[in-house]
Amino acid sequence: MKTPRYITTTLPYVNSDPHIGFAYEIVVADALASYWRLSDTDVFFSTGTDEHGQKIAQKADESGQERQTYVDHYAGEFKRLADPAVGLNLSFDNFIRTTDENHKKAAQEIWRRCLANGDIYKKKYSGLYCVGCELFYKESELLEGRICPIHTKAVTEVEEENYFFKLSNYQSYLEAYLGKFGVIEPEWRRQEAINFVAGGLEDFSISREKSRLDWGIPVPDDEDQVMYVWFDALTNYISTLGWPDESGNFGKFWRDGEVLQLAGKDQIRFQSVMWQAMLKSAGVKATDKVIYHGFINSGGQKMSKSIGNVISPYELIARYGTDATRYLLLRHVHPFDDTDITWDRLDEWYTADLVNGLGNLVARVMKMAETHLTEPVTRPEPTPFSTEYTSAITDYNLQAACDYVWGRIGALDELISIEEPFKLVKTDLVKAQSIIRELVLEVYIIARLLHPIMPAANVIIKDAVLANKKPENLFGRLEN
Repeated sequence: MKTPRYITTTLPYVNSDPHIGFAYEIVVADALASYWRLSDTDVFFSTGTDEHGQKIAQKADESGQERQTYVDHYAGEFKRLADPAVGLNLSFDNFIRTTDENHKKAAQEIWRRCLANGDIYKKKYSGLYCVGCELFYKESELLEGRICPIHTKAVTEVEEENYFFKLSNYQSYLEAYLGKFGVIEPEWRRQEAINFVAGGLEDFSISREKSRLDWGIPVPDDEDQVMYVWFDALTNYISTLGWPDESGNFGKFWRDGEVLQLAGKDQIRFQSVMWQAMLKSAGVKATDKVIYHGFINSGGQKMSKSIGNVISPYELIARYGTDATRYLLLRHVHPFDDTDITWDRLDEWYTADLVNGLGNLVARVMKMAETHLTEPVTRPEPTPFSTEYTSAITDYNLQAACDYVWGRIGALDELISIEEPFKLVKTDLVKAQSIIRELVLEVYIIARLLHPIMPAANVIIKDAVLANKKPENLFGRLEN
C-alpha cells in the first residue's frame, strides 16, 4: 500500500491580490498532487490565506473597511484561483484561513503545548522591526541605515513586553534534523539552513501587546496579548488536517504520511527552523521535506506587492488562458533559482511552444487522421511513464518534465517532416494510414504526459483522438 502524501503551499498575506510568485508555487503543488493521484496515491493538497498581523490591520484600516470584510475579499481572490474557467484549475482539498475558528483553536492549542513544555516565557524587549516582514531583525542582518533587505524600507525600533519562544532550546535538535539529507531541496538551501542554525539561535517573539495590535488570535489566558503572526500562521499546516484531533486526516496524512511543504527561498528560517522547533515542542512529527523555490523577477527586480511591480495571474489567464498560464509557469520558471519574466518573453514562449508547437502538432496530426482514417485508433493501454519524465517529477523539477514532453513534441514534428504522410497518401494509402495511426497514438501519449501540467488540454486532445476529429484551436494567436 502506498504511503499517503500531504502537500501544502505557504499561506500568502491577504493585503493585496495574488501575484505570479504565489501562482507558480500553487501550480507546482497542484501538478505534483495530480501526478501522485495518477499513481493511485492518496493525496491531501492544502493551501489558504494568512489573515492576521499588523500589515493587514493597517491595510484594512487605510481602506476604511472592517478588517474581516477586508480579508474576506482578498481570501476570495486567492480561493478563486481554483476556478477552471477564470483561474488555474486547481485541485486542492482544503483552503485554510487563519481567521477560521478551527484554526484559531489549533493555534491556541499549540501555544498551550509549547507553554506546558517550558518553551514560552514573557519578557520586556527592544528590537528592530519590519512591518512588511512581520519580523524583528538583528542589526547585522540589515542594510546600511537600518534598511530591511527584503522590502528596502527602514525598520522601526520597538520596545514592549511580549511572550517569547525558546528557540535556543532546540539548537542540537535542529542541527540533527537539518543534518538529514533530503529534508530540504535543493541541497544548497539545506546548507543555508545549517549555517543559519550554526550561527546561534535566538529566542523569538511570539506575541504583541493588544494595545498596539488587536488583529490576531488571543493568547490563551492573557487578554492583553495576541499571537504574533508567524506563531499563528505556521500552525495552518496541521490545523488544515483537523489537528489537534489526531485521528482522521491528521493521522493519515501527517503522522503516517509523507509531508511536503513548498515555500520561497526567503522562508528558510520560518519553515525549517522556527516551525520545526514548534512542532518538536508540541510533540508533533517534523516536516519530512521543504522545497524552496526562487523569486520571479521583473526586469531584474524581485516582484513584490510592497514594491508594486507584480503581475497578476489573472492577467496571464486573461491573455493566454488557464492551461497556457500553467504551462508558462511550469516550463519557464526555474524550480529552484530566480527567474526573470517579461511580457515579451511570455508572448514569445506562448507563440513558439503552444501556438506553433503543441497546438499546431495536434491540429496537423488530427486533420490527417480525420481525413484519411476510416475509424478512430484504439485507446492505447496505460503504460508506465518514461524514467526521464518520472525522475524529473520525483526530483520536483516540473521544468525538466515539461522539457521532456516538448522534446517528444519536437520529435513528432520531425517525424512528420521526414515521413511526409500527407504526400504519401497519394501513392501508398495503406502505408500512409499506418504512419498516421502511429502519429495519433503518440499524440495520445503526449496528452497523458500533459495531465499534471495542463489538466484541460490533455482531455481535449485525448477526446479528439478517440473521436478521430481535429479539435478546435487549442491556443489562439495573440492580438497585438
